[in-house]
Amino acid sequence: MTNNYWTDLSGKVYNEISDFPEGTFGFVYKVKNNTNGKIYIGKKVLYFNRKKKLTKKELAEITSPGRKPSTKVVQLESDWINYWGSSKDLIEDFKKQNGDGFERHLLKTCLTKKELTYYEIAFQLKEDVLLVESYNDNVLGKFFRKDLVY
Repeated sequence: MTNNYWTDLSGKVYNEISDFPEGTFGFVYKVKNNTNGKIYIGKKVLYFNRKKKLTKKELAEITSPGRKPSTKVVQLESDWINYWGSSKDLIEDFKKQNGDGFERHLLKTCLTKKELTYYEIAFQLKEDVLLVESYNDNVLGKFFRKDLVY
């Protein structure tokens, strides 16, 4: 049975975007499979930008000189509430077990993209994700489990 919420280390529940501190860009999280003990540490943004084609009405309203834009950028909420991770092995195990035995926790909320990336790496290194049984097979796309001798 899967849960449609996140909890932080203090037990606070996050199931709506308004539960996050104002200005939050994203969060670092940890997913644990209690059946085999494997973990996954990753990051997730709360919003993403998408280009949307302007309607005829919107194009007609543009009065500025020069070339008219054909698109606008809109900000949309991500799928953070139903997200479990990007690891193919994690998703495969999650589906096999129908979500049973999995838990997920927010480790840190972040205000910027750089801060989010930094803390993701920091938590991955702290947990030694490439040296223990985990679903993470790389850190930052530069350091790979297969390249380490242990």
